[in-house]
Amino acid sequence: MIVKTLGRVDYAATEAAMRAFTEQRTPDTPDELWLCEHDPVYTQGIAGRAEHVLSPEGIPVVRTNRGGQVTYHGPGQVVAYPLVDLRRLGIYVKEYVYRLENAVLKTLEGYGVTGHRVAGAPGIYVKLADPFGHAALTGPARGGDPFRGLGKIAALGIKVSQHRTYHGVALNVAMDLQPFLGIDPCGYAGLQTIDLARLGISTDWSEAAARFGARLAAQLTP
Repeated sequence: MIVKTLGRVDYAATEAAMRAFTEQRTPDTPDELWLCEHDPVYTQGIAGRAEHVLSPEGIPVVRTNRGGQVTYHGPGQVVAYPLVDLRRLGIYVKEYVYRLENAVLKTLEGYGVTGHRVAGAPGIYVKLADPFGHAALTGPARGGDPFRGLGKIAALGIKVSQHRTYHGVALNVAMDLQPFLGIDPCGYAGLQTIDLARLGISTDWSEAAARFGARLAAQLTP
């Protein structure tokens, strides 16, 4: 896998570039992993509903062809775009999503943070009251809220075309989290978001990107 650290790049141009890469690649094209961050932008998934954009406050809203609902990208977030041939890797979409999430979990573990999956809600979450504890999530959440006491630290939205992936996963490192209040993150009203900085983890974008990129490459290399 070829890992490319792009730094701060325009969202629309990057999406167009990865779409072109995917359309033009051949069975022999090496897989690539693009690591970047974006200026403030809201992105809507292919089935995204307008009512989940509450108050954009001048931040552009871009409709995309990835899965999922609306999310926010901004400075201080590591956005990873794996451009992978799933057929060559020998896995299906469900396993691919599992591996993306596992890369997030392993990256967080390296910082001493325990991440969690929530059934039916792609992405990775942390316990806000005990982000470093190792106890698993247990039982149904009180009041029927599966996100009670949790903060989302990584969002996932992918596109697979002819077994080839693009779009990807975003890990919150040290962001302005205020723009997340302008949307229902990933379509869930009231879902809290969190980043490593709010958990007391001191790291910069470059270090976090390198760690996350290494974990993703390990998960997605035959």
